[in-house]
Amino acid sequence: MKKIYHLANCGTCQQILDEFGAKGKDFEKQDIKTSKITPEQLEEMKELAGSYEALFSRRALKYREWGLNEKELSEKEYRQYILDEYTFLKRPVVINGKDIFIGNAPKIVAAAKASM
Repeated sequence: MKKIYHLANCGTCQQILDEFGAKGKDFEKQDIKTSKITPEQLEEMKELAGSYEALFSRRALKYREWGLNEKELSEKEYRQYILDEYTFLKRPVVINGKDIFIGNAPKIVAAAKASM
């Protein structure tokens, strides 16, 4: 499977998609705001990433708003928060076969680009 989970209105995601250029055109793209992540999709991401925590964004504004920064979350809670609120998915998430690249750190983006 070749897929990119992103936010269409996120400047960083759009910049990264532009960086992928022609290579990224082979990938199915899903805007997680307009097309919610299904439990099955999240489970597939978790299998590749190793945990729901690895997929969870602590940069989301709601992370502090909801007081989650003061709690110790379980894997079950990470999963539920990501399903309930799209902003909790660290993005973009690029899946290329059995490889997954999560987030926008330059090393991650470079590795995703190289795998394409």
